Amino acid sequence: MKILFMGTPEFAVESLKKLKTKHEIVGIITKVDKPNSSRGKKIIYNPVKQYGLDNDIAVYQPENIRTEETYNMIKEMNPDLIVVVAYGKIIPNNIIEYPKFGIINVHSSILPKFRGAAPINAAIVEGEVETGVTIMDIVQELDAGAIIKVSKTEIQEEDNFLTLHDRLKFLGADCLLEAVEEIFTNKAIKREQEHEKATFVKPFKKEDLKIKWEKTSFEINNFVRGMTPFPSVFTKLGDKIIKVLEVEKIENEKIEDENFQGKIGEVVGKVKNKGFVIKTGDGAIILKKLKPENKGAITGADSINGKLLEIGNVFS
Repeated sequence: MKILFMGTPEFAVESLKKLKTKHEIVGIITKVDKPNSSRGKKIIYNPVKQYGLDNDIAVYQPENIRTEETYNMIKEMNPDLIVVVAYGKIIPNNIIEYPKFGIINVHSSILPKFRGAAPINAAIVEGEVETGVTIMDIVQELDAGAIIKVSKTEIQEEDNFLTLHDRLKFLGADCLLEAVEEIFTNKAIKREQEHEKATFVKPFKKEDLKIKWEKTSFEINNFVRGMTPFPSVFTKLGDKIIKVLEVEKIENEKIEDENFQGKIGEVVGKVKNKGFVIKTGDGAIILKKLKPENKGAITGADSINGKLLEIGNVFS
């Protein structure tokens, strides 16, 4: 069967690889190249485009997917099915209605929970014990299409955004391939979402990434894990920004034993070979990995040895 693939980031590449093993990929539509500011504004191809070029698949990068030109280009490719994985743009109705077998999407949550832009981050931040991927029909309303297939995974205590992201990209690719086979053989059983249970995740703004020390140690730990390594959270000491990449909760009895008492957000102690201890809303946590402003990442132990902080410092 002929499939048109639409996607952009690394998460989408595994799905594209899986589809290519069983089906004809008639083309790739991906977002327009942008200069990478961290590499001297050099143009770096996104992962989906690079895979297409490496595997002799035609790559298209329309500035505007809503134009008649883009629609006509898709008609010329004449796909039986369009598959979208993290493309990053809203698909217009004329494209949704064109393919014989429709247009489907791989979404990295168990819908209807966490519709929107950052479902992997949100699942960890919100303290979920499981998440997964949903293969669904694309409709005009955001992530509201009928569910074709779901695959689930537990969220482990040691997971952060990156580890969960990588697990879900493989899970999603396998689930997608199964769903496509069911669609092409007319065996797919679709079900409507329970729309009244839908929750949404908006794109993160900078102010959303600041640690609120009045929250519980459990909430702060989840917040750090869910945002590491991207987009990463931060705290401020005076006018200096410190990114926090890993923390460890301290059991309440240990807080009492070590007398880690003080104001919310205060550096109240240090644990040898681990890092500085910060007072939270209900206890304390250890800063195990940090990135000081304009410097590389360091361990909590190195932050003690380098005297990055002092007992009594208070984060804003």
